[in-house]
Amino acid sequence: MKKTKNRWLIALSGVGIHICIGSVYAWSNFTNPLMNEFGWSASQVQMTFSIAILFLGLSAAFLWHFVEKHGPRKAGLLASIFFGVGVFGSGFAVHAGSLPLIYLFYGVLGGIGLGVGYITPVSTLVRWFPDRRGLATGLAIMGFGFAAAISSPIMDALIKSFGIANAFFILGVAYFIIMTLSSLYLEKPAEDWKPKRYKENAKKKVVTDLSQLTANESIKTARFYYLWMMLFINTTCGIAILSAAKPLAQESIGLNTTEAAALVGILGLFNGFGRLGWASISDYFGRANTYTTFFVLQIILFALLPHTTISILFQIMLAIVYTCYGGGFATIPAFIGDLFGTKQLGAIHGYILTAWAAAGLAGPLFAAWIKDATGSYANSLTFFSGLFVLAFVISLVIRIDIKKLRENKIRQSSTKTASHI
Repeated sequence: MKKTKNRWLIALSGVGIHICIGSVYAWSNFTNPLMNEFGWSASQVQMTFSIAILFLGLSAAFLWHFVEKHGPRKAGLLASIFFGVGVFGSGFAVHAGSLPLIYLFYGVLGGIGLGVGYITPVSTLVRWFPDRRGLATGLAIMGFGFAAAISSPIMDALIKSFGIANAFFILGVAYFIIMTLSSLYLEKPAEDWKPKRYKENAKKKVVTDLSQLTANESIKTARFYYLWMMLFINTTCGIAILSAAKPLAQESIGLNTTEAAALVGILGLFNGFGRLGWASISDYFGRANTYTTFFVLQIILFALLPHTTISILFQIMLAIVYTCYGGGFATIPAFIGDLFGTKQLGAIHGYILTAWAAAGLAGPLFAAWIKDATGSYANSLTFFSGLFVLAFVISLVIRIDIKKLRENKIRQSSTKTASHI
């Protein structure tokens, strides 16, 4: 009989993949070097990041069936190839001084690797952790948030020591090796597998899914679009900060290049901890309450950030924003499971991640446009604060849908019980 793999090592393998692909969050390390080397504008350089996030969302939405059909190991290896080639090929693009080639390698090919690599651990770990759904989704994408903490100082050191092109070559090889080794351990559990001591009717409260819908059925409901909009706004505003974190810190509180790179890395820790922490908290606090908390906090923080010049306070505020940003991603798969069930969770998750694709274009490009037009990234933050007001309203409206679903669930349960009497 085949030996069952250790689910915690499966989780570690998923984190290994996400630490590599999550390095996209440290893209801001390449922003100023590329602008200085070739005279490109902030908008032109940031377009690379936006294209990568666009293709992340698109590939997650349209390649989820590959993950389900061929399994996490093959899907992980596919992600390794696309992302490794994308980063490595960016070195040739820099040698050629070609911005379109950077868009193609890092943006398109790297973005496809991002999307496949992102959804593979999520759909796998939800199956390995039926007893702790929030924790599972937090674990699945925690590494994505931690990646900047690891990649940012390494990127900065490589660029200074070996140049931009060679930095891409070295990183591309390293990511390919780590992702390949991590993918080889990934595997789905057996259909009837359950963790030891797991009981459906445990003493602790078990979350009951409010419906069991397919992906095509889910997109016909209002609550699908409520989730989409909440993720879109949270991601648009957060990703604008992430994509420009290094130059924003330099212009707002006067950090030098090395200090700003270190800050980006440290903030990456909060991104990662936010994913695991908020997702786990949502198991007890509720998904809707968790999202409402994100928006209330960020309405205040984004309004205050442009007027904050005290270094430590500025950094604390950014750290909280990073936790909310990461927490939004980690909580959404569990939210999907609650509202739509787990029948096609991976597919629905892929569809909702198109919000990430759209946000990847909207957030960084808007922030870069404001930078080019006004000379400062900070001027876009007040606008983002207003967007969070809209998100806050949506987080209240979705509760009406949730209440109706629960009432319908209770009626169905009562009818079923009465029919047996």
